[in-house]
Amino acid sequence: MSEHAEPAWKQRAVQRSLETTRLRAEQRVQRFLDAAQAIIAENGCIDFTVQEVVERSSQSLRSFYLQFDGKHELLLALFEDALLRTAEQIRAAAANEADPLARLAVAVRLLFALCRSDPKDRHPLFTDFAPRLLVTHPTHVTVAHAPLLSLFVELVTDAAAAGTLRPGLNPRRVAAMTMQTVMFTAQSSGAQDDTTIRPITADEIWEFCASGVTGRVRI
Repeated sequence: MSEHAEPAWKQRAVQRSLETTRLRAEQRVQRFLDAAQAIIAENGCIDFTVQEVVERSSQSLRSFYLQFDGKHELLLALFEDALLRTAEQIRAAAANEADPLARLAVAVRLLFALCRSDPKDRHPLFTDFAPRLLVTHPTHVTVAHAPLLSLFVELVTDAAAAGTLRPGLNPRRVAAMTMQTVMFTAQSSGAQDDTTIRPITADEIWEFCASGVTGRVRI
């Protein structure tokens, strides 16, 4: 053993200490996230203050700023977490279908429903925060969407391998365009006047996407 190498017992002790510190930090972060999510659910918007989150979490302001730079970083963490859970939810739902194109159809319809701007069931992280983030921090948007994009690339690749897509399509580009089309349409559809304009449905958005990637309509 090198004369400068630390004893094994010391390495183990340091490792345990680091693991304990990390676990406590993760627990503190989760309490802040849970508190912010509860406030958003109650108010239906992201217009809250850091102090409200701190009080709801029963933690200190100092602890908050040890974990986050401010409200923006907290919202970004919530947005990334929401997209990760969205990807997991869509993956689980799509797994019930044996046909690759059917799995893609499930993913498109469900993503549209989850992102839809609906006054009765708002998703302000998607409808309010995401559009702002796209303008102010586009790189953050790319990072946050990575799990969802990865899932759509997988679904499109499987559909292409099964011979259900038009030849020559690039799965990653098709996945990105499909995902962006679905999310943008869902998030902007709330601006329509439902009394004069028939709102776009999940079936319509899938019909549109399917006709583009297969060259034929598949509902």
